Amino acid sequence: MHPGQAAARAFAEYCRHRYAKPLVFVLALLPFVNLLWAALWDQLGANPAEALVRATGDWTLRMLCVVLAVTPLRVLTGASALARFRRMLGLFTYFYALLHLLSYSGFDMAFDLADISRDILKRPFILVGFAAFVLLTSLALTSFNRVIKALGARNWQRLHRAVYVVAGLAILHFFWMRSGKNDYAEVAVYAGVLMALLGWRLWRLLYEKA
Repeated sequence: MHPGQAAARAFAEYCRHRYAKPLVFVLALLPFVNLLWAALWDQLGANPAEALVRATGDWTLRMLCVVLAVTPLRVLTGASALARFRRMLGLFTYFYALLHLLSYSGFDMAFDLADISRDILKRPFILVGFAAFVLLTSLALTSFNRVIKALGARNWQRLHRAVYVVAGLAILHFFWMRSGKNDYAEVAVYAGVLMALLGWRLWRLLYEKA
């Protein structure tokens, strides 16, 4: 057996292991635990509020990349069991997005709804980020079996294609946020990863139609 095939087979076996899902859960939760520890022990630097807003935003983008990588990895490795992690990873993406929104709302705006509303309408990057969060909320609320059954598989799949819109809005939010500092290095990395993942899907769609 080719080494690559052996590695893919071993990976597929691991994904079916009874402890694989709890391990993925723990790994996805670790960034939150690390941030909580840093906050409790005053290790977030000179501006803890900015550090929390930025870190939760970064982890939202990272988890979004991980979620979108599940299907390509499943197809390329033959590890069909990878699909069992997708819902959990998607909910973790929403969890970090919610923490990002709460950090901004609490530390920057003191949970003043009037100020938050004005800020959303005044600053395009906040508006785009909020739109991504609203879409992500709709995906999180419809990720459970009972809702999937009520919507029907086809309608559910159509709705959850909105994750691609979320990815585009998230990158635009990040780009506009960094544009004030002319710092686009991280934006380019995330944009490149997401473009590769979405490009793979487009290539596969066109290949299947050919």
